[in-house]
Amino acid sequence: MKKKYLIVIANYYKDIAKGLLNSAITILPKSSLIKTIIVPGVFEIPVTISKNIKKYDGFLALGCVIKGQTPHFDFISQSSTDAIMKLSIENRKPIGNGIITCLNMKQAMVRKKKGREAAEAVISVLLQK
Repeated sequence: MKKKYLIVIANYYKDIAKGLLNSAITILPKSSLIKTIIVPGVFEIPVTISKNIKKYDGFLALGCVIKGQTPHFDFISQSSTDAIMKLSIENRKPIGNGIITCLNMKQAMVRKKKGREAAEAVISVLLQK
């Protein structure tokens, strides 16, 4: 049976988002049904997944948060991670957390292929018996 995946990607950093998405798509099975929803930032990812939780088998949360001069980075990173984990556990559906958290743009550029790892995690959970 074909698996249905929803990729929710924050495009605040468009180049990083594109790299995360491209690396994730390469690993998803070709026979899968894949939908992508673009949101402005990572804070919008959990609610978008929540609205679609019953329609898909697995999810990918992709985006980037770069540390600035204020504690905003810490709040966004932690609350997004907590919300994604809660959604996954409560709904018993895998959500690959491909939201990278970086100290600067140089780190983000190096890590923009991490979407693949998030996709691999979701696939491995869906294959469990």
